[in-house]
Amino acid sequence: MSEVSGVGVACVITVSDRASRGVRDDASGPVAADLLTGAGWQVESRVVPDDQDAVAGSIRTAIDRGARLVITTGGTGLAPRDVTPQATAPLLRLALPGIAEEIRRVGAANVPGAMLSRGLAGIAGNALVVNLAGSTGAVRDGVPVVLSVAEHVLSQLDGGDHE
Repeated sequence: MSEVSGVGVACVITVSDRASRGVRDDASGPVAADLLTGAGWQVESRVVPDDQDAVAGSIRTAIDRGARLVITTGGTGLAPRDVTPQATAPLLRLALPGIAEEIRRVGAANVPGAMLSRGLAGIAGNALVVNLAGSTGAVRDGVPVVLSVAEHVLSQLDGGDHE
């Protein structure tokens, strides 16, 4: 990945054992990619298993390759293999809990179970990283929340003013 004209480079990482093995199609990743592309982002997508090292490694690789926005889908629930927040937390140099709280609030207005997501948001390297739940509905609810602040976050990281 490299910087391009437009908003910037984003990476969507779907966290799913079944999708990573090809047992089922990735439904949420393409929805996130379409929403980001529609907002002017250049998007790369990948699918990784529910494995802490695989998730963390994929986030690090995306940032190292130039992604300024990394959105994960899946692995934020209560099941034993839901490890996306545990993989993300050590990478964040700055937590942005308000983003994750707003994503849960918006989602819970549609599906009460959305408040059970343990997704995180914050800054890793020079990128905004956000965990979304793995359903297409969670992605449709969450990506607009992310997009509402992403450009401002990146401007701030680049030394911009609060305009």
